[in-house]
Formats: sequence, structure tokens, C-alpha cells
Amino acid sequence: MKTDKMGIASLLAGALLALNITGVSAQSGAGHQMHGTHGMDQMEHAARPAAMPYAGIPALPGQDAFGAIQEIITILEADPATDWSRVNIAALRAHLVDMNRLVMETDVRIKFIDGGLEMHVTGRGGALRAIHSMVPAHAPMIDGVNGWVARAIKTDTGASLTVTSADPREVAHIRGLGFYGLMATGSHHQTHHLGLARGESVHTQ
Repeated sequence: MKTDKMGIASLLAGALLALNITGVSAQSGAGHQMHGTHGMDQMEHAARPAAMPYAGIPALPGQDAFGAIQEIITILEADPATDWSRVNIAALRAHLVDMNRLVMETDVRIKFIDGGLEMHVTGRGGALRAIHSMVPAHAPMIDGVNGWVARAIKTDTGASLTVTSADPREVAHIRGLGFYGLMATGSHHQTHHLGLARGESVHTQ
């Protein structure tokens, strides 16, 4: 009797195993089929324009300088006191070109000095003009910020900018920023851009 039970159990186990294998095979085939369909869905999704899931109008203008000009125009349009006879977007555009050249087309030699940094920036053509325009004008804007002392002079090949502090923590701050970080320091850039666009008599950076 015990032997018969063991035989029946073996037969049942074999049948279950066969059913399991068949089920797994079928499931595996279906899985491959579903995976293939899913892959097609992904390809179709990738082919769709990126803007499709979003409603309304795109927010990004597509180019940084264009976006900066657009922002200024929006401010001027919203201000009823704007004197359009004095507005000078071309001056703003020229300054934005200088900013790009200063960052992208110049070389800087840095020297650690007591209390901070001495930086010699050089460039050619339009980059040289951008250096002469921006560096001497920017130094007074950051002079006194965080207790810094900033001085700049023009040279035949560019400009020399020296920024120092009596505070050791600020010395590390100055050195960490380096030339380009120091040139980007402060919120006066935005005010300067608006002034240029309005045709006001502002310093030329």
C-alpha cells in the first residue's frame, strides 16, 4: 500500500513537472512577444517630438543671449515709463557678445600672492576688446564685497586683475573663485543690462 502511494505520488509529481515546463515555455514565448511589443512602443515613443507630452508654449528661447534680450524686452514692455526713443537693444547685444568672448576666448595666468590672487588675462581681436571693456569696469563693482580689495589695469595684451583680503577665509574664497568666478560675482550685471537696453548712461563693462 505504501509502495502504491509512492508510485501515485511519483506520477503526480511527473505530471506537475510536465505541466510546469509547458507553462514556463508558453510564458517565456509570450514574454518574448510582449517584450518585442514593448520595444516597439519605446521606439515609437522615442520617435515622437519631445514637446508632445507638454501643453502650451515652450519656455526656453533656444539661445542664452537671445533669452537675455528677450527677458529685458519683457521688462521694458511691462514698464509704462519706458522711453522707446532711447531704447538700445543693439548696445545690450554688443555687451552680451563681449561677455561670451571674455569667458570663451581668453586665457588667464594666475599667481598666488599674499592675501589673494593676481590674474593676467589675455586675448586677441574681439576677445582683447572685451577684456579692455569689462575687466577694468568690473573691479570697482567687486571692490569692498566681502571685504575684498580689487584693482585692475589694462595691458597691451589684456588686463591684470588683483583681488585680496585680510581675512584668511576670504583669501580661500577668492582663490576658489578664480578669474571667471570673480568676474561673475555680484548682481550688478543684470542692472547693467537693463540700463544699457534703456539707453541710460551706464559704465561700459
